[in-house]
Amino acid sequence: MLFKDLNIIEPILRSIEEAGYEKPTAIQEKSIPAILKGRDILGCAQTGTGKTAAFAIPILQSIIEEKKTNNDRNLKALIVAPTRELAIQIGENVTTYSKYLDIKSTVIFGGVNQSSQVRKIKSGIDVLIATPGRLIDLSNQRHVDLKNVKYFVLDEADRMLDMGMIHDVKKIISRLPKERQNLLFSATMPKEVMKLVNSILKNPIKVEVQPASSTVDIISQGAYMVSKKNKKSLLVHLLKDESIKSVIVFSRTKHGANKIAKDLNHVGIEAAAIHGNKSQNQRQLALNNFKEGSLRVLVATDIAARGIDVDELSHVINYDLPDVPETYVHRIGRTGRAGRDGVAITLCDSEELEIFRRIEKVIGKSIPVLEEEKFEIINIVPPVIKQGTDKHKSNNSRKSRRYQGKGKEQKNRNEKMSNGSRDRKYSTNNKLNKK
Repeated sequence: MLFKDLNIIEPILRSIEEAGYEKPTAIQEKSIPAILKGRDILGCAQTGTGKTAAFAIPILQSIIEEKKTNNDRNLKALIVAPTRELAIQIGENVTTYSKYLDIKSTVIFGGVNQSSQVRKIKSGIDVLIATPGRLIDLSNQRHVDLKNVKYFVLDEADRMLDMGMIHDVKKIISRLPKERQNLLFSATMPKEVMKLVNSILKNPIKVEVQPASSTVDIISQGAYMVSKKNKKSLLVHLLKDESIKSVIVFSRTKHGANKIAKDLNHVGIEAAAIHGNKSQNQRQLALNNFKEGSLRVLVATDIAARGIDVDELSHVINYDLPDVPETYVHRIGRTGRAGRDGVAITLCDSEELEIFRRIEKVIGKSIPVLEEEKFEIINIVPPVIKQGTDKHKSNNSRKSRRYQGKGKEQKNRNEKMSNGSRDRKYSTNNKLNKK
């Protein structure tokens, strides 16, 4: 199926063709016709499935159709997103799709002065993309009038729940007209999200897209079995490979992300960490540098990474394995997009073997265990050497030995791997082969 088969108007077709869109994704194919018919949508979809276009294109088309009889410049569509990064990304896509339309849109978010955002709103807009906090602030100040909103989108509802935004969301909904079209998207459907679904959606069409199987099939995956204390040195060794053009390194914690980025910068590998404790300006600067290619390594937590959308990401490295196996699929799904090759590398220590096996069960295939290449054990923070003693020098000398990846500890770990994992080992020679 082609986009023209979805009854999309010519100006939008022209803009999406110029943007390189060829065929609609599954969620676009299912959602666009239903939204154009005025139906509420419950979309269960993750990042990378094309959900932004799935709701933005039909909303823009509906607004243009209405403008034929009423060309007032008032707010008609409200899109609420959990983070500044995601809001900006949606705003950029809306601008792309509406390139040849008489539609104005803007993005508002906290952490910056509101005056420029207020000016844009006052100049007249059709579509507003907002984070909950800033939207409530400007609504309280009567800068944003929601009485004419006909299309309401709640994107990444589960993430808003995780971030404690559910009360703000409910407050926003209470200020909207009762007669409106509702589109709610969420990667998962916990009980609180389902309560919200039942309270705002009217006879919705459920669109469920699970990219897990296609994701794991097209991405080259491999895992190194490595002790926890040597993960840092192996990561440095891997990142010295210039074939890794852009990489997100996943950490389970905010503190861990900071430490990884600090250690990488210490050895001359420029990296930036993004997580919930970073200011919005810090996160946005890091993302912009990463997208522009001036920053090669981004270290992220799972929550912070969900707003990242980079088509040309070459690698994902799981420094820590996630607690939930499905999160692994979300992580590696950020590479290998739009038909490009993608590589996912996991660093697994002995304590993570159980979750590693659970991940393999979820994705329905074995992750090849890679033969460890020789890499130098790096002492990132030099020890303080006291004068008159040789003890610290001796310890430091031992740390500088080259790790062979064949020691007793590694052998014992490999023996724990079930069903002949050694038979699945193969040398990458700095490249992963597709299995």
